[in-house]
Amino acid sequence: MAVVSSGHITQKAHPLDLVEEAIATREWALDRPKRDELLVEVTGRWCHYQVFFHWSNDIGALQISCVLDLRSPEQSKSLIYELLALVNDRLGIGHFHIDSIEGLPAYRHTLLLRGGTLSAEQVEDLLDIALHETDRFYPAFQYVIWGGQTPINAIATVAFETVGEA
Repeated sequence: MAVVSSGHITQKAHPLDLVEEAIATREWALDRPKRDELLVEVTGRWCHYQVFFHWSNDIGALQISCVLDLRSPEQSKSLIYELLALVNDRLGIGHFHIDSIEGLPAYRHTLLLRGGTLSAEQVEDLLDIALHETDRFYPAFQYVIWGGQTPINAIATVAFETVGEA
């Protein structure tokens, strides 16, 4: 897949080709508008998500963004930023942010591959983690944006710990 020569990645196959193959097995709608970009529409637990992959050859990095179609009124922006801090404190990989172009919340993670190769397992992990975290915290964003909840109450509702066994 990739050949490392003098510290630079030379791709035999483009990393997004592997991503495209993984998505094809899941039978999701996809579009590849540019060589280094891949767009996917995914049905999550709560709604459809727009998933974007971007390859940066300069630094050997693959970025995934999973956008939540939740537009928030201007008056709730400070509450959303407070919620972002609470949500991000609970993530081990990746982070949520507000997209600068459309102002939508999105999960984002970048996988650095300089000096290495991308595997099908890494692609599967990227997808699974992004969708899991997006599904996990989507209700918290809804509770704050449309439910009038405080960020602390919203996060408490979705991020509770289960104790014991049933």
